[in-house]
Amino acid sequence: MQIKPNEISSIIKEQLKQFESKIEMSKDIGHVITIGDGIAIVSGLEDCMLGELLVFGSDVYGMAMNLDEDSVGVVLLGESKSIKEGEIVKRTKKVVEVPVGDALLGRVVNALGQPLDGLGEIKATKTMPTERKAPSIMDRESVNSPLETGIKAIDAMIPIGKGQRELIIGDRQIGKTAIAIDAIINQKGKNVNCIYVAIGQKNSSVASIVEKLKEHDAMSYTTVVNASASELAPLLYLAPYSGMTMAEEWMYQGKDVLIIFDDLYKHAIAYRALSLLLKRSPGREAFPGDIFYLHSRLLERSAKLNKELGGGSITALPIVETLAGDISAYIPTNVISITDGQIFLQTDLFNAGQRPAIDSGLSVSRVGSAAQFKAMKKVSNALKMNLASYQELQAFAQFGSDLDDSTKTILHHGDILMDILKQEQYAPLSLDRCVIELFLAKYNFLDKLEVKDVKGYINEVYDYISQFHKEILDKINETHDIKKPDRDALREIIRKFEVEKELVK
Repeated sequence: MQIKPNEISSIIKEQLKQFESKIEMSKDIGHVITIGDGIAIVSGLEDCMLGELLVFGSDVYGMAMNLDEDSVGVVLLGESKSIKEGEIVKRTKKVVEVPVGDALLGRVVNALGQPLDGLGEIKATKTMPTERKAPSIMDRESVNSPLETGIKAIDAMIPIGKGQRELIIGDRQIGKTAIAIDAIINQKGKNVNCIYVAIGQKNSSVASIVEKLKEHDAMSYTTVVNASASELAPLLYLAPYSGMTMAEEWMYQGKDVLIIFDDLYKHAIAYRALSLLLKRSPGREAFPGDIFYLHSRLLERSAKLNKELGGGSITALPIVETLAGDISAYIPTNVISITDGQIFLQTDLFNAGQRPAIDSGLSVSRVGSAAQFKAMKKVSNALKMNLASYQELQAFAQFGSDLDDSTKTILHHGDILMDILKQEQYAPLSLDRCVIELFLAKYNFLDKLEVKDVKGYINEVYDYISQFHKEILDKINETHDIKKPDRDALREIIRKFEVEKELVK
């Protein structure tokens, strides 16, 4: 029986196709060379992508982080005990993705978007990659509307705008997280979705934060992403990017989002651990050379989008812990240079009983009054200068016992301002309340009082205005302004209150 030439060519073509498919398959399959410390070095996988999700034989997932010439460095996203040398590793041809959308509101999830709250499966209809390109300059517009925190010291002196990145920095245990949680609580009824990303925190701390948010009815518009201290370093590394991806979905729907990263110093330490295990060259303080890129590519994704893209925004409040107040250390200076200002909390102020312990001298907002309601701007425009004068004179007054009357007046006014800026935790204030308090301070209605009597007097004035002149408070809340006729009317109301109070005595 003779074989025809055309049959021979078809057989050869078929053999070649099978051979090519085997080569393609071998490119998608690798083998574990070494495994240890949550890092696997894998041979093969020639077409592997950076950040690609890989699956090991025992259904453990990993993420490709080093693409070397003859191997791939993979960080494991699960327990590595079951993985052995020589085990097969397969490509998924997908980068790491997390669920996004409204199904995440009110939930506590891990860095991969899996539920941790025991409330069942998250019924999200969409997933998005954790690493995404930041909006371009042409996609953005300038930050022009305030994100109210309800904290007088911040809204008056260091205003935060929607789409801004404002760093909260200071030593441990002096109220950094408290400011962030108050900001979340204050978004109730303001159509702002919130995300709190806990990086390297104790599970008990995160649980107490979730309870506080529930107590103030804030969990209904909040998602908590928890990568606790007991979890693997790759999950601590992934958590902020996962949170930002969840926020971006809402931003591109035209919504406003507030995201907290608590804290990025622990995030940098987790990345340093991964980098050293992957044998990347250590540099300053053993951090790898791309540590700046680690946080810049995260925080650049927060933005205020232009009207054509829906006008949504992501406001980022990263937290960085300092050691002994050293804001000139490597990671703090990195994040300061990426963000649009910082709220600096000082240990000495905290120990002196000032809550929140915000240092008005070192704190700054580079967006400033562009993102501040007119009413707040008008009653707080001299506040920073007055506090600076007070602090300068306070240092001088320690060395002299005999002070002239003008110095005593400035010091007393400064003591009253510091007392006004004290605020209870979990008690953010409405715009009208902040404006009335700062109005009383600015126009010296409080200077005749002892500092211990100031809080009580303010409460009495506010109650009086609420009862007999509520229209002026409603006007402040509706127009976000306090024009000259309203300021004059408010002065008359306060003088009338003082007269009535004297008559009662």
